[in-house]
Amino acid sequence: MKNWREQLNPAPDAHTNAWRIFSGEGFRWGGIWIDHFDGRWLVQTDRDHFPEAFREAVPELATSLYWKKRDKAVKGTPQWIAGEVQAGPFEIVENSVRYRIDFSSGYSQGIFLDQRENRRRLLERVRPGERVLNCFAYTCAFSVAMAKAGGIVTSLDLSAPYLDWGKENLRANGIDPAGHFFCKGDAFEWLETFHRQERRFNGVVIDPPTFSRNQKGRVFRAEKDYAGLVALACGVLEEDGWLLCTGNTHHQPARDFEAAVREGVRRGRRILNHLESHPMPPEYGRESYLKTVWVRVV
Repeated sequence: MKNWREQLNPAPDAHTNAWRIFSGEGFRWGGIWIDHFDGRWLVQTDRDHFPEAFREAVPELATSLYWKKRDKAVKGTPQWIAGEVQAGPFEIVENSVRYRIDFSSGYSQGIFLDQRENRRRLLERVRPGERVLNCFAYTCAFSVAMAKAGGIVTSLDLSAPYLDWGKENLRANGIDPAGHFFCKGDAFEWLETFHRQERRFNGVVIDPPTFSRNQKGRVFRAEKDYAGLVALACGVLEEDGWLLCTGNTHHQPARDFEAAVREGVRRGRRILNHLESHPMPPEYGRESYLKTVWVRVV
């Protein structure tokens, strides 16, 4: 690990200060992944201890170090290791958009950095005045990008605190949350409701969890049920509408994910007009767990 500094990824651009700065496997410490949040490093490992070689990153490369085991079954907050103690929420910038981060929020810190390029695509493609829908919104990072582009955004999530976090993200960018819509509840039920109400959108973002179970016992498994979700989303799309479909599916080949999207469009009784697939951001190297398909339908 003497040459770990040589493996650090540079900032993607001058308008972004949060990114995956290090990603490596096969070390004697196991797998190591480091996310850079405007100087604050969050180190993740698949082992039960912090890789001590990285402690020397403070203060030259990082203002503070935090560590957590890469295990979704562990719900605790990251552990402070060295440098400044981050006492509360702070802001980062990505694609010139501001997002609120909180290391004390549990397993996730408020944004998934591997979706950076998808948020950039939304900034570039959403048109002012478009009605857009963000399913499984979490802290509304996709919503903020679409609102920044001029879209009128509806955000769906089961968690009211996360939707409130999304409102804070909008305010951080000088956007009034009152100009947008926030719906607490199950995304599947909301999609069915919007369809019955004939409420339509120019675009829909679908980024579901890999597995979920709602309060009524409905189970969703991304690798098995994604096509049905796409079909529901097609039911609320305007003619010549678009879908941004993403999925954190480690064991599903990209071609199978694309096939599920195509099947969903067919089930939704729409005609596929355009499809494009995208890789993960370059700093993730050979990792390909995150699948992205952008489609336009008529």
